[in-house]
Amino acid sequence: MRKILLLLLACAWMASTATAQFSQAARDSIRNLTQADYNQMLEQLGIDPSEMRHGPSGNPSDPNAANTDESLAKTYDALPDPLLFNNGDTVRTAAQWETLRRAEVVELFDTDIYGRVPSNVPGVTWEVVSIKDTMEGDFPVKIKYLLGHVDNSSFPGISVDIELVLGTPGNASGPVPVITEFGFNWTPAQLSRFRNRMPAGPTWKELLLAKGWGYAVLVPGTIQSDNGAGLTQGIIGLANGGKPRTPDQWGSLRAWAWGASRTVDYFESDPDVDAGRLGIEGLSRYGKAAIVSMAYEPRFAIGFIGSSGAGGTKLLRRNLGEQVENLASSGGYHWFAGNFIKYAGPLTKNDLPVDAHELVALCAPRPVFISSGSASVEGQWVDAKGMFMGGMHAGPVYTLLGKHDIGAKEFPAQETTLTDGEIAFRQHEGGHTTGPNWPYFIRYASRYFDQ
Repeated sequence: MRKILLLLLACAWMASTATAQFSQAARDSIRNLTQADYNQMLEQLGIDPSEMRHGPSGNPSDPNAANTDESLAKTYDALPDPLLFNNGDTVRTAAQWETLRRAEVVELFDTDIYGRVPSNVPGVTWEVVSIKDTMEGDFPVKIKYLLGHVDNSSFPGISVDIELVLGTPGNASGPVPVITEFGFNWTPAQLSRFRNRMPAGPTWKELLLAKGWGYAVLVPGTIQSDNGAGLTQGIIGLANGGKPRTPDQWGSLRAWAWGASRTVDYFESDPDVDAGRLGIEGLSRYGKAAIVSMAYEPRFAIGFIGSSGAGGTKLLRRNLGEQVENLASSGGYHWFAGNFIKYAGPLTKNDLPVDAHELVALCAPRPVFISSGSASVEGQWVDAKGMFMGGMHAGPVYTLLGKHDIGAKEFPAQETTLTDGEIAFRQHEGGHTTGPNWPYFIRYASRYFDQ
C-alpha cells in the first residue's frame, strides 16, 4: 500500500507542475528560481536569512526529526479566542459573529497567513470542450471536459486555462449535488500505470454516482504552480503583471481556493448541477486548499478535508509533526502570504494572530468532515490529533450559531466516527488517503443533501 501511495504522490507531483519538464536541469532551474524568489521576499520583510529557523525533518531517523511524542506536543499557554473581538470584547450573539467578528478573523488570515486576493483579478470564461456519455465502473455517467479561460488582456504574456472535469449520473432526471476534488485529469496512459495496483472496491467517483450525485475534478496546477518559481506566473503572476509578490499578497493555497470559487460560478450556470448542494474535497496540500476554499467560499455547502496537517486544520502552535518553520521555508512559503515567513524568523508560532481552529470556525455554520489516516501507516507528520483539536476548538463558534460541535473533548480511538455535529472527525486505518473515509463522508453529507 505504501508503494502505491508513493507512486500516486510522484504522479501527482509531476501533474501539478504546469511546465512539466522532468530533467535534472529543469528541476535545478525550479529550485534556483524558487530560492531567488524566497530571498527577495526575505529582503522585502527585512529578515536576514540567518534569522530563519529550520523546521524538523519528516524522517524519524534524522537527528532533527519532528517530534512524535505526545507528552511534548502542547507548547502553548493559550490559543487565540475566535469569540474575542480585536479590542478584547466578547462576541455574544450570532449576529455579532456574522457581521463583525468574522470579518476581523478573515482580515488576520488575509494579512499574515494565506494572503490577500488583489482587487484586479481578471474574470473567467468557461468553455465546454467536449461531452462524453460513458461508464464509470458499473454506472452511466455524462462527462464534461471544461476549460476556464482567464482574461489576460491586461498582461498577454501569461495565459491561465483552468482544467475542470464534471461527471454527472447518466440517468439523472434533474440537477444533482456535486463534490469537487482538487485532483488531476489523468490520461488513459497515466491511469494504466497503476490501475491494476489500486485497492479493490468502488472508487470515490463510483460511490458518488451510486448515490445519484456527481463529481468534479479541479486541476490546481492549471491555476497556480506548486512552487515558488511559479509565483510570477499562473493566476498570481497574471494579476500581478508578472512581478514578484508583496508580503501581503496571496499564495498558492488562496489561489487554488480562488479557482474553486470560479468552478462554483460555472456550476451555477449548468442545468445538470444543483448549485445549492456543492462540496469540496482534497488531500494533503490539497486538503489545506479544501479547508481554505470552504472558509472563503460560502457557496460550498460542505467540506471533506483530508490529512491537511499544518496550514490546514492542525493547530500550528502544536509541537508535533510538521511545523511553522517547515511551511515558511523555501519549500512551502509559496502556499502562504510572504508575511507568514516572519513567524519562523524574528517571531514564533505563538505570535500568530490566528490558528487553525479559527480557519475551521470561518466555515460555520456549514458542516466540515475532517479526515486522517492511521499514525502507524500515514505517519505523524500531519498530526491527526492536532487536526482533531483544530476542529474541537472551533466548536464555540458553531454552538453560538445554533449548531453542534465535534462531540468530544478527548482525541478518540482510531476508527471512531464522530459525525453527530456540524464538525465531524474520523481517523481511518489506512495511510495518506481519504479513500476509506469516503463512505462515511457520503453518509454524513446525506444528512444535509437528502433533506
